[in-house]
Amino acid sequence: MIVLEFKLKGKAEQYRIIDDMIRTAQFVRNKALRHWVDNQGVKLVDLYKQCAIMAKEFEWAGKLNSMARQASAERAIFAIQRFFSNCQAKKPGKKGYPQFKQHSRSVEYKTSGWKLSTDKRCLTFTDGFAAGTFRLLGSRDLHFSAPDEIKRIRVVRRADGYYAQFCINVERKEEPVSTGKIIGIDVGLNHFYTDSDGETVANPRYLRKSEKALKRLQKRVSRKKQDSKSRKKAINKLGRKHLKVSRQRKDFAIKTALCVVKSNDFVAYEDLQVRNMVKNHKLAKSISDAAWSQFAEWL
Repeated sequence: MIVLEFKLKGKAEQYRIIDDMIRTAQFVRNKALRHWVDNQGVKLVDLYKQCAIMAKEFEWAGKLNSMARQASAERAIFAIQRFFSNCQAKKPGKKGYPQFKQHSRSVEYKTSGWKLSTDKRCLTFTDGFAAGTFRLLGSRDLHFSAPDEIKRIRVVRRADGYYAQFCINVERKEEPVSTGKIIGIDVGLNHFYTDSDGETVANPRYLRKSEKALKRLQKRVSRKKQDSKSRKKAINKLGRKHLKVSRQRKDFAIKTALCVVKSNDFVAYEDLQVRNMVKNHKLAKSISDAAWSQFAEWL
């Protein structure tokens, strides 16, 4: 299973319709969660039935594709299952009791409610919201993927625009090349990591380098009048800067992990509990900026 992401190019009115789609998906998810709270022991099938009832009760909820409503209900049941699994595993700290969403940023479709153009460069939404056709901007190509291989599409709103993520059911095969090397690594704050051979990788500290710009943009937001257009623009600029920092951090973690994996046959590293380490308020920002968890996940 792989995920290919494209930016959606459309008109301002189309983007407003996507916002309505996202709010509707959030409403369905919250209503499904409320049904579980009021009726303990309900299953996913029961939530599917509630989705059909919601479509009849609320006209605007019926505009959302039926499978998209089911996908929103699945989000609620996944949160419930995660809570119970954490309780059974006796995970320390908070168990993650399902919460009602207030600021959702995505809506998910399954195999209906959308269609691709013949050249697979445009995406059209065909449900009741009628968002229209969007151009797909990206470096990847969908020509090698059959329509029945695309299992889900998620539309995500970010500070710099709207994106479509295609979940494609294909097997990805890579032939490993043996190097005969065994290595142990230890992450840190002075250096991103130090290996057992004494080699070090510098810590990029993307957040620290962008702090001045972030503080300046945050001041601009605080000086603007509440609910004004200028405040919304300032918030968007601040969000874009945060998004850039997070992308830099993710890109560094992925490329560094790939380099370690390709150059060694066996990698040993400590399973750090970063969640507990960030409770130290003197080091929390530096630890979060290092992105150890993200690096370990890709490793």
